[in-house]
Amino acid sequence: MSKKKTIYTNCERATFLIEKQHTSHLSPSEWIGMKIHLAFCSVCRIYKKQSSMINQVAYKLFHANANTPFKLDDASKKEMQHRINEKIQKK
Repeated sequence: MSKKKTIYTNCERATFLIEKQHTSHLSPSEWIGMKIHLAFCSVCRIYKKQSSMINQVAYKLFHANANTPFKLDDASKKEMQHRINEKIQKK
């Protein structure tokens, strides 16, 4: 019995391919399998949109401002210190 290569993709495989697509190229059979699955699976289509948005934000956060270090503004620092002091006093 020979093994037939199938283009059917389940949700687990589709999400793997969605993530793989962000870092490398998909083979033609992977791409077709993912596209067919996305045509019928609304949950994976939503996952693909969310994954793309997360990757865009992460890229902007870590690459666009690579030369400027991330710093909290003074108001945020004061608020954090206030919360810490409240927690300490409750003990």
